[in-house]
Amino acid sequence: MRLTTKGRFAVTAMIDLALRCSEGPVSLAGISERQKISLSYLEQLFGKLRRYGLVESVRGPGGGYCLARPTSQMTVTDIIRAVDEPLDATQCGGRENCHDDERCMTHELWSTLNDKMYEYLSSVSLAELVEQQIRKSGGHVAILQDVRRSRQRPRSVKNVAVGG
Repeated sequence: MRLTTKGRFAVTAMIDLALRCSEGPVSLAGISERQKISLSYLEQLFGKLRRYGLVESVRGPGGGYCLARPTSQMTVTDIIRAVDEPLDATQCGGRENCHDDERCMTHELWSTLNDKMYEYLSSVSLAELVEQQIRKSGGHVAILQDVRRSRQRPRSVKNVAVGG
């Protein structure tokens, strides 16, 4: 049992978006470049995140994605569920048929682990993850300007508001 790249990349991309969205829509190409995630993979993930109501898309020149709600109102569980990421330690997917079509001896153990994982991930907000990144970087987050919007040099933002 482990979290696959789908869930990891979705959480990473959402942190990147949250760090930069105060400047306007964030392009997936920018996230792709900064986080080294395939652009086509990000497009798939953000389609799901949009359908789940976590992000909104902005079309046209200078378009991209914005958060659909405050970071304090989004949890890691929301993001993982949005991209259809299963977090299941049981072999049977909760169907209780993992040992000759019967419940295995350790089913309760793995089922309880599932509950604890969801409980923990539901307690971690996107705002907390963003705040951690800001603290790690000494309060500065590099904002790469989209040349379509501005010819300014990259700059940094100090103390990004994350509570929304």
